[in-house]
Amino acid sequence: MRVLALDTSTAAVQAALVDLDDDELFLTSFRREIDARGHVEKLAPFIEGCLAEAGRTVKDVDAVVSGVGPGPFTGLRVGMVTAAAFADGAGIPVYGVCSLDGIGANTRGRALAATDARRKEIYWAVYEDGVREGEPQVCKPSELPDTRADYAIGEGASKYADELPMDAEATAIYPDLVKLVELAAPRLLAGAPSEQLTPLYLRRPDAQPAAGNPAPSA
Repeated sequence: MRVLALDTSTAAVQAALVDLDDDELFLTSFRREIDARGHVEKLAPFIEGCLAEAGRTVKDVDAVVSGVGPGPFTGLRVGMVTAAAFADGAGIPVYGVCSLDGIGANTRGRALAATDARRKEIYWAVYEDGVREGEPQVCKPSELPDTRADYAIGEGASKYADELPMDAEATAIYPDLVKLVELAAPRLLAGAPSEQLTPLYLRRPDAQPAAGNPAPSA
């Protein structure tokens, strides 16, 4: 099974083709660029580049897996809309996975996975040997409850390393697309129906309608 994996929940614009063979996963092609404002311009070319590098076409993709956040409104929306549109056009299923799990599910011990939420805040969740405890949250690093985490990992932990117990050897700064596919694998292999992707925004978007000007209906 060939899977297109996407994530735009962080400053990293990411796309990959991952082959899923029973319980084994193989990264076939991969694109990533750190550009917090480049999701719209870069994601579609990244998908095309991954397909070209692998010598495949849209017809060779069996499913799509998308990170669903938490993440800033605009960037996260780009990835999820693209994933849903690709799956719809190709007539294949799409599945959503919490983007923080693409970081935290690779950890050992008690870890805090954190990404940059802007506004001097982080999106975060705690993992015990790779298993998330509770739902993702958002707050300022200084307002974190006592998580009893041994270390912090991720883009947010790196940005606020002076306030969080950053793992000095950590390399998992952004969601791992292969891990996202692995987490979706039970649904993929079971042939589960396509999902309605639901974004984990955790708060309202930065852009708000001016006073007296209601937001347009969807």
